[in-house]
Amino acid sequence: MTEKIAVIRIRGVRSMDPQIKIALEYLKLHRPNHCVILNATPQTLGAIEKVRDYVTYGEIDDQTFEKLLFKRGEKGGKLLRNTDSDVKKVSKEFDGKTESVDPVFRLHPPRSGYKDIKSHYPKGDLGKRDNINELIRRMM
Repeated sequence: MTEKIAVIRIRGVRSMDPQIKIALEYLKLHRPNHCVILNATPQTLGAIEKVRDYVTYGEIDDQTFEKLLFKRGEKGGKLLRNTDSDVKKVSKEFDGKTESVDPVFRLHPPRSGYKDIKSHYPKGDLGKRDNINELIRRMM
């Protein structure tokens, strides 16, 4: 099974290159603080690399992914909080294109804020990071 990559948009749209805007639309990241979970394929990694100055990303673990599904997972505008077994089932069969959950998770801004939205990790918050799980927990 391929690894899951969590991608969170951090910056807005002001004075953005049109190619970057297209790549963000391909990743379904239309607004800041939106998160998508993607499989690590060469196409998605290439799109992520193109928009690295506007997003943060990293490998998400299963526990954080299940918690994200439970707290922020939606299907047709309704929360996916039915039962833990439903969340675990969706988590196991998730392939990035599943119809059982909406592809975008709308998150809050992180508690205690961002470090810097113009610098790359570890000085700022943009780019690849190892502790994406901690950031997602702060944003739920």
